[in-house]
Amino acid sequence: MSLNWKEINLILEELDLEGAQIQDAVQSAYDVVIFRLHKKGITKNLMVSLSSGACRIHETYKTFPKSDKPLRFAQFLNSRVVNGWIIEAVQLGDNRIVRIAVKRSESVFNLYIRLWSNAANFIVTDENGIVLDAMRRLPKRGEVTGGSYKPENAEVKDRPLREYEVRELPGDESYNKKIDTFYAAKGGSLSLESLKEQARRSCEGSMARISAALDRLREKRALFSDAGRLKNYGDLILSNIALIKPDDKWLETDNNGEIIRIELEPRIKPAAMAEKYYEQYRKAKSGITEIEREITAGEKELKEVTEKLNRLLEETNPLVLSKMLKSSVSSSVNIPKKEKTRPGLTFRRGDWQIIVGRDASENDELLRRHVKGNDLWLHARDYHGSYVFIKQRSGKTVPLDILLDAGNLAIFYSKGRNNGEGDLFYTSVKYLRRAKDGPKGLVIPTQEKNLRIKADEERLRTLENCRVY
Repeated sequence: MSLNWKEINLILEELDLEGAQIQDAVQSAYDVVIFRLHKKGITKNLMVSLSSGACRIHETYKTFPKSDKPLRFAQFLNSRVVNGWIIEAVQLGDNRIVRIAVKRSESVFNLYIRLWSNAANFIVTDENGIVLDAMRRLPKRGEVTGGSYKPENAEVKDRPLREYEVRELPGDESYNKKIDTFYAAKGGSLSLESLKEQARRSCEGSMARISAALDRLREKRALFSDAGRLKNYGDLILSNIALIKPDDKWLETDNNGEIIRIELEPRIKPAAMAEKYYEQYRKAKSGITEIEREITAGEKELKEVTEKLNRLLEETNPLVLSKMLKSSVSSSVNIPKKEKTRPGLTFRRGDWQIIVGRDASENDELLRRHVKGNDLWLHARDYHGSYVFIKQRSGKTVPLDILLDAGNLAIFYSKGRNNGEGDLFYTSVKYLRRAKDGPKGLVIPTQEKNLRIKADEERLRTLENCRVY
C-alpha cells in the first residue's frame, strides 16, 4: 500500500526540508534513492521509494545497502543536485506528486517525485520544465532527457479533494518514524505481492497467446494429416468426369463400397477441379513438416514461459524479483526475431528490404508465405520475369529512390533485360488475385500503377553490394 496525499503532507511537514543541504545521493536499488541531508547540525536520511505497491517518501532510520556499482540515476543526482540547497518541498494539491526545488550555485532544479503505484517516477527538470533525466525513462510520456514535464500546468478539474485519512500506526514517535517501521516490517511483502501479480499478468498473457497459436497449428496438422483424402478426391473426379454436369455442386460416388460426396465448383471444369484437389494435396504434404517444426518450437516456448513464471513466483526478495522482471522484459525486447528462410534474392538499402523471386516457383512461394498485403509488388509489364517486393515499414511511404531500385531489379531479372528499359506494373500485394486455371504463381493486378524504368548500371552495381546472403 502506497502513501495517500494526507500522509504525504504530514510527512513533509515533519521533515521541514527547506534550508537543508543535500550531501549525498545513493541508489540502493533501481527504484529506491536515499538522500543524506544536513540542516542546523542535524543529519537525516530521506528515502524515496517507487517500489510497486509501496510508493513512499519519508525519513529512514535503518541502514540501507549500497550498490556495488553506482547506478545511472544516482550518478546523475550526484553530478547535478548534490551540494545543492533545498528551497522548497511541497505536494502539488492532492495529486501525490512532491516537488522539491534545489538551488545549486546559480541553477535551480525541480525534483518531481510521483508516488502513483501504477505510474511512479522521479523526474528532474530545469526551471523551465525541460527534463534533464528520470529514474524511469518513459518516451511515450515525454519523461526522457529533453522532454517537458510541468505537472503544475496540468488541467485541474473542479472536484472536491479525495477523501483519505492518515493511517493510525502504533507508537508514540513521529509519523516518519512510524512509517519507516511499518514499511520495514511489511513494505517488502506488499511490494512482493504486487510484483508477483505483474509477473502473472505478463507470463499468463504470453502463455495464452502461445496456446492459441498451438491450437491453430494442431487443427491445421489434423487437416494436413488427411492429405491422402484430397488426392483421392482428384482421382475420383477424373474417373467420373463423364458423369459430372456443368452446374453440379457435388459428386456422389462409390469409393470401395463407401458412398462419399465431393464438393465441386460449378464455374470450374472437372479436370481443373481435380487439379485443385491435387494442388491442395501437394501443399498439405509439403506443409506438414513445417507445421510439425512450428508445433515443436511452440511447445518448447510454452514450457520455457511456464518455467519462468514458476521461478518468478518462488522468489521472496522483492528487489531481486524486480530485477528479474526488468531483465526478462529487456531480453525479450533485444532478441531479434529470426527471419524465416525464404527463396529468392534479398537486398537491403538502409531500413528498406527488397525481395526478388527468380522464377514461377519462387514467385508463388513468396506470395504464399513471405509477403503481406501492404507490401509493394512490381513486375515487368510486357515480359515474363521476376516478382519484386518492397517490404512495407509501419507508417512509412516507399521513397522514390527505393522504388527505382526495385524497378531496376524487376527489369534486370526479366526477359526484357537486354532492352535496357521497360514498363512496370506496381501495386500492393492485397490488390493481386490469382488467375483461375492459370499457371503457378500467375496473378492479375488491380489498382495498379505504371512505371517506366531505364536500366541504371550504377544503381544495379550498388544494389549488388547490398545483397543479403
